[in-house]
Amino acid sequence: MEQQQETADLPGDSPTLIDVEQAEAAIVEHYPRLVRLAYLVLPPGMGRTRRVLAAHGLAQRALPRGRANGAGAQAAGADTGPGLPGQRGGTQGAADDAGYAFVRLRVLRGALRAARRRRLPLGPALPRVWGLRLSPSPGGSDELALDKALSQLSGPGRAAYALRGLERLGDREAREVLKAAGVADARGALAEADTVEDPAGSRDGTLLESPEFDPCALRARPTDLMRRRQHARAALAAAAALVVCGTLLGLPGEGWGPSGAAAPPYARNPSSERALDPAELTRAAPGAWRTATRADFSTWPARGDRTGDTPLLRRALAVWARPGRSVRVSATPGTQSGPPSGPPQLLYAGEVDQVAVVLLYDGLRVVRYAEAGDGDGGAVALDFARADAADAASSTGLVVTRADGNVRYLAAPWVRHPSVRDLVRPGEAARPLRLTADGVTDPVRAGGADLVGGAGRAPECESWTALRLGSRLVTDLGEIVPARLTYGAPGGRGGGPRDVSGAPARAAWAHTACRLPLLHSRGVRTVNAWRFAAQRLPEGGGSAEWVCTRAETWRGAGGRVLAQFQPPTTDPAAPAAVVANAGDSPACGPREPRVLAGALWKSRAGRWYLLAAGSSQVTSVAARGDVRGTAAGRTLTLPAREGDQARLSGRLAGGGRVTALR
Repeated sequence: MEQQQETADLPGDSPTLIDVEQAEAAIVEHYPRLVRLAYLVLPPGMGRTRRVLAAHGLAQRALPRGRANGAGAQAAGADTGPGLPGQRGGTQGAADDAGYAFVRLRVLRGALRAARRRRLPLGPALPRVWGLRLSPSPGGSDELALDKALSQLSGPGRAAYALRGLERLGDREAREVLKAAGVADARGALAEADTVEDPAGSRDGTLLESPEFDPCALRARPTDLMRRRQHARAALAAAAALVVCGTLLGLPGEGWGPSGAAAPPYARNPSSERALDPAELTRAAPGAWRTATRADFSTWPARGDRTGDTPLLRRALAVWARPGRSVRVSATPGTQSGPPSGPPQLLYAGEVDQVAVVLLYDGLRVVRYAEAGDGDGGAVALDFARADAADAASSTGLVVTRADGNVRYLAAPWVRHPSVRDLVRPGEAARPLRLTADGVTDPVRAGGADLVGGAGRAPECESWTALRLGSRLVTDLGEIVPARLTYGAPGGRGGGPRDVSGAPARAAWAHTACRLPLLHSRGVRTVNAWRFAAQRLPEGGGSAEWVCTRAETWRGAGGRVLAQFQPPTTDPAAPAAVVANAGDSPACGPREPRVLAGALWKSRAGRWYLLAAGSSQVTSVAARGDVRGTAAGRTLTLPAREGDQARLSGRLAGGGRVTALR
């Protein structure tokens, strides 16, 4: 009998065939756990009701749709090749494990995709609930503390935490699942999950299974009844107005013209129409950047081979004002996605890699409109990036297109000889990069696009591409505006971070570059790395370095600080170990240009030590907890045991105190 089948995208020597009946049985049997897993990985900021509905939708859509050609699906227990690990402690057989692992992977992929796009891919699919506000049962203080801690992680970090705590997977098994789900840096996701401090009630592993995180045990409450009544009346009035406006707009005469993927307008507004009129677009003079007192995006001239294409510009402006349901809209954190308040500035309009691209700037945001083909209803994307207070250092380039792991940039008009550098290979010289007459670069491999993994090991960072535009070094972190990379201690006699140049700066970034995925899609403006301490290791272990990496965002808040420990190594590209990962911390920045960090280190003889180091302002370091001791100066070395916990603090030269970065 012919059965529906789906090929599971699982690692191994051969693909695993999962028929629809097997997948359905796995979903039905493990539905509560699949929904709970999706609920934990989805972005917490979307609200509990939307998060509950999205989790149920992802679990239900995990059922495959494909139909294999031919008859005779593989029977349970047939040789299907190695697959992903199932849930620890389960009682199902090998075939059931394969079915559960398959649907779990589909749920995990969907949840991670929603976390990256920050939009819910619910579409027209069920479930839908009208008039009710749904939320899981409230938990205690431990559950609230854990939920808050998980909200600080990225999607891969939450997935890693859930696979460990909910699925009971070990690190190796969790890395396999994360890699199959499309996580580029599975090891980094596990390291990020390690930063979560488990509340006391979670030591037995029951918090993730509590009603607080159960989207199947729900409380139902009505939404605002008066507001619903008002919205119903407003909807009736809007429908009537839409009928009238549609009739008027359909009459002969001048209108806004075809707007492609834009939603239909509900009313005519002369001010709004002026802002969306291609003839009203502002354009900087070709040489304005040469004489301007401040070089930023406002001095960029309009470039590209379609700056005079009025229909294209009209579609871009209309979609910006009223993106339809078919438009893929993305915005960096903290960026408003509303229409422009006045006529924006045209930066670029042209066709690159068979994609028509328009770049616009309204003084606060850079907006990228892209459409496939000739604007005949193909795929349309609209991306927003915050760019207020941009200066010459942060406005050296913009992303034009991304395709197959390659990126094309539009360079600032003052950039003449761009080049490409591999951060992981500090000894290699930069490679020249060709510019077109319009300022568009040749394709550049995206940073981290070459994350690979061999058999039996997690993905490794083989290279990380950075682009030198003028004297600035920038890299792609998944947004329109690339992030600027710098090196140096904040403040102090050195004058603060500077451009990456010289052997020490390149060496520090070679050990740090592979941690940049932790900062992906966070609205990062600059990333600074600096070596804040060096420490002699016990038992003749050589000298280790401590590096602090700080990411600043365009919105000022939401930055991230990483403290890294680099033991002696002959490999210039060996990634440093992340020993602290803090969000919204002023450490390592201009407000608090100091840092203290610690780590457990194992010598070649197998003995464990607690190591700690602080920046130059630290005069003594103390440890309390499982390991106790004090040392003068800014480094500390104490004998320890594997798994010991310690609270570190340091005394500053001015008399104050500093605690360890966590």
